This record gives sequence, structure tokens and C-alpha cells, in this order.
Amino acid sequence: MSSAFIPVVTEYQTKHGRDEANRLVSSTFIFILIFVGIICALGIIFAPAIVSAIAPGFLKEPEKFSNTVFLTRIMFPFLLFISLAALTMGALNARGVFFIPALAPAMLNVAIIVCVLTLSMQFTNPIVAVAIGVTAGGLVQFLIQVPSFFRQGYSFSHYSITPSPRRPFWHPGLKRIGLLIIPSTAGLAVAQINIFISTILASYLAEGSITYLYYSMRLIQFPIGIFGVAMGMAVLPALSEHSVKGEMEKVKEDFSFALRLLFFITVPAMIGLIALNVPIVSTLFQRGKFEYAATIGTSDALMFYSLGIWAIVGVRVIAATFYSMQDTKTPVKVAAAAMIINVVFSLLLMKPMKHNGLAFANAIASGCNFVLLFYFLRKRLGGIGTKRMLNSFTKTFIASTIMGLAGWFIARNEIWSISEIWTMSGYGLKKAVYLGSAIIICGGIYMFLSYLLKSEELGYIIKR
Repeated sequence: MSSAFIPVVTEYQTKHGRDEANRLVSSTFIFILIFVGIICALGIIFAPAIVSAIAPGFLKEPEKFSNTVFLTRIMFPFLLFISLAALTMGALNARGVFFIPALAPAMLNVAIIVCVLTLSMQFTNPIVAVAIGVTAGGLVQFLIQVPSFFRQGYSFSHYSITPSPRRPFWHPGLKRIGLLIIPSTAGLAVAQINIFISTILASYLAEGSITYLYYSMRLIQFPIGIFGVAMGMAVLPALSEHSVKGEMEKVKEDFSFALRLLFFITVPAMIGLIALNVPIVSTLFQRGKFEYAATIGTSDALMFYSLGIWAIVGVRVIAATFYSMQDTKTPVKVAAAAMIINVVFSLLLMKPMKHNGLAFANAIASGCNFVLLFYFLRKRLGGIGTKRMLNSFTKTFIASTIMGLAGWFIARNEIWSISEIWTMSGYGLKKAVYLGSAIIICGGIYMFLSYLLKSEELGYIIKR
């Protein structure tokens, strides 16, 4: 929603002033409250049909199906709360406020932890506490931004300049947002839709397949969420302002810089997740019922999912550039092609590679999504500094690969008997010390190699 909302709000703010932008924000708030509220009500009513579509394999196990329907109903209001949180986030980003909106998603984790600690003993099925935490977390994500929202002069009660008894909340910009939001959502959601497809197919594989994919996906979301999403959100208001003013050279400069800096940060994270996949999964998850076999299953999926990190974060920046120009059609067309690629490769690979094939198909589809979007953006804008970006990426990849080889050797060295500990359950502190030391050493190696290769992005970070 932010991707459709920010460019339009920025345009009104630039051309018509802050007061008109405030009216647009309040109109959008009322519309979301009504429209998404209805969707949530329908979602709760038709939860059985939704679960049947998402995980048809669960129909063979009535108890699992019933539990999933119940949890879905508890969590559906999250959709309304997160939509309102996205609105306040977009409004604040348009005014150059990023810290509180960036902090807000952490409240989901805080709420889940609090609910698990305080409510899990109150239910026969403790997982209900987690579902309640998800819904509460969505509400808190919205509420934590409200004080900053008001401080920026926004309100939930503005009416448009020409209020009507029939349309008291209507604003002309709302239609513009509506025309952009569906294709922009589809374009940005390709990664989530691919996960959705993988979940359907994984429900037909061996027990544990969905779990392996879920845990490994959470791990790749760490660099994607911290850096990819953040960069996409930070660059969109600036790109939108340049586009409104017709400053296309600045659009190209901002895009090139954002992509180069993002790759400099996320490519080593990608290589690190591949090189240290078993130590990372063992340290974080291997205890209780999560045994070494589950560690291997999750680690293998993590390795294949990680191959697509560079593309997923890159798409965030390229899509933001298209959205800043209020072009949402190109990303959605490319997203449709990427989804077809994901389905084809998932069907081809799931039999020989099991759940790993689904993860690999996701990475392939993400790569195709990036390459196609980059091609069409270059075609539209002309020269976007491709040679400079390729030179930067080459340096980053070389330094990351050498770093990854060093990390693999350090964490699995038989001479120091470190490799044996990853097969054992527990030993969390000892594992954390070994893994943390390996990561610190790898980080140092990467920075040193980047310095030797005269990385422009490293120079920028040092100056900052």
C-alpha cells in the first residue's frame, strides 16, 4: 500500500501543499477502515475455504485443518491493523520520518513474545497465544506510529476540500491511489506469492517440509527485512519527489547508488547464510523436538533460498523506481512472468530435490524477476550506470566469496573439532560463541578485501 500511497501523497504535497496532502491521508484512513474491515469480516467467515486453498494437503488430517482454521480466524484482523500501520508509515516517510516507522515492525515480535509468556498456559493448545500475539502485534505496529503521525500535522478527521454528503471522506487522490494499489501490490508481492505456491506444493511432500521452508524463509528475511525493505522505503520518497519535478537524472543517480549500496551489504549476508547454514540453524533452532535431521532439512532449504536474496532486495529498489514514476503496470507484468517461472520450476524440481527444489525454484524466479525489471527500467530511462553497477557488484561478489570460503573453513574445521558441535542439541551459548566469532572474523575479512578492491560503497560508509 505504501508503494501506491507515497508517490501520490508526495505529488500532492509538492504541488498543492501539506494541508491538501493531510486531507488525502485522512481520506485514505477512512477508506481502509471500511474496506479492509469488510475483507477481515469475510476472511473470518470463510476461513475454512481459505485454508483449503492454501494448504489442501491438510484436508486429510481433520484436526490439523480445524486448528489452522481457528488460528486463521484469530489472526485475520492483523490485515486491518497492518494496513493502517502501512498508511501511517507511508505518511511519515513522505515527511522524511523513518525511525519510528522502521521500529514499528519489531512490535510484532514483542507482542508475540509477551503473549507466549503470559497466555500460553491459559490454552490447551498453546499456539493460540502466538496467534493472539500476531493480531496484537499488528495493532501495536499502528499505535506506536500515531504520536509521530500527529506531530507531523496529520489527522484522521480531515475532509476533502469539496466534501459531499454522499462521500464525506472522498478525495480526488484516493482514486489515483486505488488505480495504483492493485498492480503495485501484485508487483511487490511476487516473493510472497511464490512462498504461497511453495506452501501448497510442500503440503504434498514429506512431514516437516513446510516447517523446513518456513524456518529457512525466516532466516533469509533477516537481511531482506533489515536492508532490502528499508532501502526500498527510504529511497521511494526521494525518487517520487524527483519524478514529480521531472528530475530524471537525479532519479537515475539515486537508483544506481541505492542498488550498489544494497548489494554491498546484502551479497555478503547471502554468501554468509550459505557458508554458515548449518551452524546458524543449529545455534538458533536445534533443541527439544528440533533435532539434527531438522537442522539439515532447514539448512539445505536455507542454502537454496539464499541464492535469491540479491534479486529479492534488488527488486525492492527497481520496483520503487517504477512506482515513483507512478508506473505500476510494468512490475506487475514482470511479476506475473516470475510467478509462472516459479510454478514451472517448482513442479520440475520438487520430485528430485524435495523441499529444496521448491526453495531453488523460488530463487530462480526471483532472479528472473530482477533481470526483467532491470531491463525494462534501463530501456525506459536510458543509461542508468549499468557498467558502474556491474563493476561494483563484481568487487562485492569477489570479496564475499572469499569471505564465505573462510567462514566455511572456520566453522567446520575438523582440526579444532568445531564441526561436531553443530550435530548436538543444546549447547546454545557455546555454539553462539563459535558462530559469533566466525561471523566477526568473516566481517573483518570482507571489509579488508573491499578496502583492497577500492570499493566505492565502503568509502561512502566510512565517510558517513
